Amino acid sequence: MGSATESASFTKRTGQWLIYALFRCVEGVLKLLPLIIIWWLGRILGTVAYYIGIPYRRLALNNLRIAFGREKSAAERRAIAREHFKSLFANLLCGFKLPLMSEAAVASRVKAENMHHLKEAFDAGKPLLHPIMHASCWEVMTQVPSIFVQGHHPASIYQPLRNPYLNALVLRRREKLGYKLFDRQEGFNGPISHVREMGMLGILVDQHAGYHGLWCPFFDRLASTTNIVALCAMRSKALILPMMVYDDGPARWRFVCDGPLQNPEAKPTIDGITAAINHALERLIRQQPATWFWVHNRWKLPDPYFLLANYRRGALMPTGEALERLQPFEMLIRSPNWLGDACMAFPMVRAIKRGRPDLKITVLGPDKLEELWLSMPEVSRYIAKPAKEGWFAVARRIKATGVHFDAAVLCTNSTRSTLEVWLTGIPRRVGFKGSFRVKLLNQVIAEPATGGAKQHHAHRYLHLAKGIGADIEQPGLWDAGSAPVSTDGTIRVGVCAGAEYGPAKRWPLERFAEVVNHISDKHAQFRWQLFGAPGEKDMGEKLSALLQAPHENLVGKTRLTELIAKLRQCQLLLTNDTGTMHLAAALGIPTVSIFGSTCPIETGPLGDRHTVIQHKVPCSPCFERECPFGHYDCMTKVMPAEVAAAVLKTAGVSD
Repeated sequence: MGSATESASFTKRTGQWLIYALFRCVEGVLKLLPLIIIWWLGRILGTVAYYIGIPYRRLALNNLRIAFGREKSAAERRAIAREHFKSLFANLLCGFKLPLMSEAAVASRVKAENMHHLKEAFDAGKPLLHPIMHASCWEVMTQVPSIFVQGHHPASIYQPLRNPYLNALVLRRREKLGYKLFDRQEGFNGPISHVREMGMLGILVDQHAGYHGLWCPFFDRLASTTNIVALCAMRSKALILPMMVYDDGPARWRFVCDGPLQNPEAKPTIDGITAAINHALERLIRQQPATWFWVHNRWKLPDPYFLLANYRRGALMPTGEALERLQPFEMLIRSPNWLGDACMAFPMVRAIKRGRPDLKITVLGPDKLEELWLSMPEVSRYIAKPAKEGWFAVARRIKATGVHFDAAVLCTNSTRSTLEVWLTGIPRRVGFKGSFRVKLLNQVIAEPATGGAKQHHAHRYLHLAKGIGADIEQPGLWDAGSAPVSTDGTIRVGVCAGAEYGPAKRWPLERFAEVVNHISDKHAQFRWQLFGAPGEKDMGEKLSALLQAPHENLVGKTRLTELIAKLRQCQLLLTNDTGTMHLAAALGIPTVSIFGSTCPIETGPLGDRHTVIQHKVPCSPCFERECPFGHYDCMTKVMPAEVAAAVLKTAGVSD
């Protein structure tokens, strides 16, 4: 084992040395070439890279869409991207050449602006912090300290290179020019102490900061941002002067020191300073957008938690900025196909919506559910999918919205629904594993561990939300309000005696009628409304004929929005296991629900305001549409007297 480890280590070191040797050979060639030739060579390579580097070109164009989509056309953004690739490669090659030149030779090609800010800070006894970016030839900053060092002690924080030979080379060259270098992996006590002693410290701040960052606006889009500069400033009382390098002609650069950071907060905080730095950097980038590092995924979608509840520093909207100004994080949620299942997904959607302040939710689902989802305040738009529409047609329908979706969460388990979303090119597609569909997902949520116990569908949907970072323990996810209080003493009760799934879920109509008639005989304040699906009109007429109590037969006569409005007028609902039962529960209406072939643990209404009546038999729950034995014992064992008693108790009326 020891020999194998030593051999692997030797092989690794050899490979690193060979890379180092190759780099020095490239430097040797560049040393022989004039800087202007190197610059033009880089422009040519950048042009080629723009056309063959398809993933990087797409990333740059997407970043430019985020930054300038509201103000520049697609053609203008493409022109910026092309120029960016040329500038990037020209400056990259020049950056290899500059350390081989004298400081005076480099300085002759650099124009410095606003350096008086540095002198004024030194005269005032102020240490300095410089937020800097990957822009133009940022290597210029390290090669001409004589331009901007005016009394302070220069230093920078660096990320060590993985190749120890290259890392040592960089350290030697920087330290030779008078810089003090701090390894960011060793913490920030050293850099802060340096700044306090009239030092100046440069810190790269324009990259995605991951889990440890503060999510604050950058070009009006939330981005994970390092707070290192703000932390150092608060502890050292240093002045913050952002710096930027711009292209200034062939193999020439303009080095700009921005004015002192303006923080709108009355009392500065780390979060407020961090947000102000982002604003300053954005303003500097706008002056020459093609030279910033657009091929870095600045607005990276974290994996797995792209909602922000789990992030240490969370999200921040700076003082005085309206939330509406933020570019939305666009999410597509694929709805379950059945009304009841869709209602059980409501808590999941609430949890997701609260997961980040910039979130905008679009729901995709059957056209019959459009009114249901649009009744939910957390949903901004609905894409209605006709029942027999093909995969490509659905994908085109999603694209036709013109929305650039950042992520999609699928409540459905089918490969078909996953393929429809995959065809749109949405970058993050989340769902449970399923079968073949796992190949179409790029974030798979493991099924919740239940130890073999049954789990309610609503909790399963919530598990999806938890897998992307939602807080599913927060209050209010289940609370959709409360049933209306009667102002005239009338008790309005909805009755849903059907079940589209099949007869195995239907309690006999005669027993529904017996309950209604029995209660109305003794309690005149009850009024009844019959609800049901369009295909259940005959059932509604039969039940209506059996009733001797005041009632309104609305079976098959209401659109979904009308059903919602009618349910909201009811004090309770008497029902089989139906979608209307779940809708009532989602609206906060108490229910008395009769179960037989299905399992209330998995699909029953949740909460203490609901009553489930079920008499188990050896074969239940079977989940069959029709009883295999033909006698429906699980339903016929439920007696009208116990159902009537449950209705009266729920209504708060004594028999």
